[in-house]
Amino acid sequence: MLYIDAGTSFSKIMATNGDTMASLKPICESENKKFYIIRSSEISKLDTKFDGGTGHMSNDYLKDGIEVENEILALAYGVKKLRPELSTMTVLDIGSRDTKWVSFKNGKYKELDWNTACASATGATIEMLCKFYNVDAQTLKANKDKYPVTCGVFGMEKIMDEISKTKNVETAIAKYIHGIAFNAWNFAQKPEKIYLSGGFCESECFVKSLENYCEVEKLGRFVLVCGLEEQY
Repeated sequence: MLYIDAGTSFSKIMATNGDTMASLKPICESENKKFYIIRSSEISKLDTKFDGGTGHMSNDYLKDGIEVENEILALAYGVKKLRPELSTMTVLDIGSRDTKWVSFKNGKYKELDWNTACASATGATIEMLCKFYNVDAQTLKANKDKYPVTCGVFGMEKIMDEISKTKNVETAIAKYIHGIAFNAWNFAQKPEKIYLSGGFCESECFVKSLENYCEVEKLGRFVLVCGLEEQY
């Protein structure tokens, strides 16, 4: 069985029961599962149809008769599958163009929210900034200060102002990332602990910034695709 979480920038794939993606090298393996990451722009080159999928780009790549699963449901099922021992938790997922979270209390769904209206506080913005300024995002260090990023336009203005004054690109972007972390914590209703899903798990700058406000446990980039196995 092949499942795909097709995001704007990157897609996550899980192969189970001996299936593989012959043209791709697995990022990791677990029991009878193999996990892959590919640029979403490259999906069509795989010439593969999937048994289940989530994400706005997955529709064209599913087998006939298979419907796209809601991302929030995939996130909820995924975290319950990965951490079945937890009855009370808040899981936060920040993608390339949206932010979503879901919370559970005493084993039951409690609350959720999904922000698809403003992409300024998501991974695509950081990816574009780092590409424009030729900065390796993995080398960024968390900064104690932050920019307000409620509005992406004003956030960008502050970044450019600081760079023009100090010439310190890394510090400016780190402050922006801190602002994203603060906004994400507020958006998720200020929990004491966040179980983090998505590409920002690989950003120590983001994780350290978020830890100013709550405890953080990283779940990795395959939470949604793990949830698909429970739903199909």
